Parts: sequence; C-alpha cells; structure tokens
Amino acid sequence: MKTIENVVNDRGSRYAVSGGAARSDADVTAFLKQLKRNKKYAKATHNTWAVLAADGTARKGDDGESGAGMVILRMLERAGLHDHVIVVTRWYGGKHLGGDRFRHVQTCVRRYLEAIGRSAAD
Repeated sequence: MKTIENVVNDRGSRYAVSGGAARSDADVTAFLKQLKRNKKYAKATHNTWAVLAADGTARKGDDGESGAGMVILRMLERAGLHDHVIVVTRWYGGKHLGGDRFRHVQTCVRRYLEAIGRSAAD
C-alpha cells in the first residue's frame, strides 16, 4: 500500500491518496479494511475508490462523494493501469467545495500515478 498525505488543502478540507494491487472484489475490500485500520482514515468523511480489472471490468465506490469514483476510474483508464485500486480520502472541512472537489480528486490521482511512474494524462 502506498499512501500520499496532504495532497490538497482547500477551505478546511484535506485530501490524501492511497493505492495498491487489487485483482478482485475481495482484494478491494481487504485494501479498504487495511486503510481504515488507521483511525485517521476510518474517521474520514469520504474514501472514494476505483479499480479497473485486466479484463476491462470496472468497479468504483463514491462513499458519499457522488461522482468521485467515476473521476478516478476515467483516470485509471487513461493511464492504462489495471488491477490496481486507487482511494482518494477527504476529510470535510466545513465548507462546500462545489465542482472544485472533482479537480482535487484529479490532483490526488495524478500525484499518485506520478509517484508510481505512470502517465497522469487526463
């Protein structure tokens, strides 16, 4: 598991990104469980995620941040990254971010892809 903290801070909301190998639904469930063993992540407002299987099957979870899973999934598709889950974590800061929240999700995924040596084209 690779985690990058303090990727974005905006109006009190803080973002982090994590990722790792995931070839099945069970792997995704285990990854999220391991991430949330850290109380900081368990108490986060949103842990949105997506994974693109090698066979092209796509899975995502918005965790209350409607549309965020699809943003992550599109970036996985563009990067050609398969069998790898990416989780963007947000701690809500008390002020609505509107559409900026999707830009922040993109920033987090881009930072993660760069950290693992993948193209972050979007």
